[in-house]
Amino acid sequence: MARNYYFENFSNSMEQSLIEDLIIESIRIYGVEVWYIPRTLQAKDKLLNEDDLSTFEDAYLIEMYIKNVDGFQGEGDFLSKFGLQIRDSMTLTVAIRVFDSEVGSNENKNRPNEGDLIYFPLNRKIFKVMHVEHEAIFYQLGQIQTYDLKVELFEYSQERFTTGVDEIDTLFTDYVTTANNTIAGIESIDLLADNLTIETIADNLIDFSQDNPFGESNF
Repeated sequence: MARNYYFENFSNSMEQSLIEDLIIESIRIYGVEVWYIPRTLQAKDKLLNEDDLSTFEDAYLIEMYIKNVDGFQGEGDFLSKFGLQIRDSMTLTVAIRVFDSEVGSNENKNRPNEGDLIYFPLNRKIFKVMHVEHEAIFYQLGQIQTYDLKVELFEYSQERFTTGVDEIDTLFTDYVTTANNTIAGIESIDLLADNLTIETIADNLIDFSQDNPFGESNF
């Protein structure tokens, strides 16, 4: 038997706009403001489908709803053979219309992308978008109103931040290393590292001023 055609639940634009307005209003009431930081690819490896030289040049203030009411998900804080590991994760909900107007129109994006970052001002941490779920609420009144972003704590590896937001651009200043201060930089990151000690001892053991420090002297 065909469904009752007197009730139109999946193609009523006025009802769809109403539910979308209510969702946006709810996120603005119960959500938080975060900075959405799009990733700019510089040298994408088409074989491995990754880019180790990504930069982050813009940031957009946008409201999102935190679905994790009891705290962060993930493995949390734990000690491993590599030291203290922090594996916090969470799920954020953003309205599609808001994302399109605040980010998509400026970045020519039709959706949030995996690899983009989100700066969370409440704990001054940056999270990486790992997965974008676009069917979290399955076609409510025939339309999708939100994206769910699965994010994990971002692990910094010398990426360049020039977003124009000082709080973001200076967040990893203490962890930047160059050719001239690599050893000092690593020591400041990991207080238990022995890089400086090892290099000092190595300088006393091996004379690199010789043509062949591992063989007999030429003199």
